[in-house]
Amino acid sequence: MSRRRIGFWYRFSAVLVKPPLVVLIKRDWRGMENIPADGGFITAVNHNSHADPFAYGHFQYNTGRVPRFLAKSGLFKSGFVGTMMRGTGQIPVYRESSDALSAYRAAIDAVERGECVVFYPEATLTRDPGLWPMTGKTGAARVALETRCPVIPVAQWGANHLLAPYAKKPDFFPRKTHHVLAGPPVDLSRFYGKEMTPDLLKEATEVIMAAITEQLELIRGEKAPATRYDPRQVRIEQRRRTREQDELEAHDEHDALNAREKTARETGVRDTTEAEHEKGHGK
Repeated sequence: MSRRRIGFWYRFSAVLVKPPLVVLIKRDWRGMENIPADGGFITAVNHNSHADPFAYGHFQYNTGRVPRFLAKSGLFKSGFVGTMMRGTGQIPVYRESSDALSAYRAAIDAVERGECVVFYPEATLTRDPGLWPMTGKTGAARVALETRCPVIPVAQWGANHLLAPYAKKPDFFPRKTHHVLAGPPVDLSRFYGKEMTPDLLKEATEVIMAAITEQLELIRGEKAPATRYDPRQVRIEQRRRTREQDELEAHDEHDALNAREKTARETGVRDTTEAEHEKGHGK
């Protein structure tokens, strides 16, 4: 099969989700010509709002190549949402469990069946202060190198204005515009046929992230920071600063304790001297 049929559950989901999206969000969608008409492929997309999977899903659905998202396994467990996730063929991600590799295998199987698999390489909402793409995880690169499928870099911007990162309430007015720009396939050919070491996967991932960032620069009309935000390095730096602060406070506390002990000793000596002096006068 060269491409996935849309099917009942996807069409039913579209009936439910598309009307409110059309009402709430204006669309500036470009690059649909870069979405393959046939065969399996990956789209690698930046992530800056809890609303953007719906907005981006709308774009991808309208290309005629329905997306299979990698999503948290908890969404599949029960209820209407779980039924919809299973019915539309989304891929559950089991983190820190014996099933953690199942998403990777399912993504490969989907691509080999001619489907579109969506990766958010950052694996979470960006924490970059300017909402630029962060460093990425290696899952998309690993699947791409295993299958040698096209990787389409996709940048999106605007859903974050509707629902800011980690915000609980959306901002409906004025009506927001969702910008999407899909670029040409990322050239990963220089990595083909090589051992997929951590360093190689990291390098291939950075090539993908750079392509996404380039598309986002075109949308926003500005340059991204020269250094990509790395949450791991930020955590390491924060722990280092905390450790240094703790050491400084401990040092200050030690100095204060020594000062108090010195004062106490000096006070004791003075009191003893005065007592002996008074005793001498009494004689």
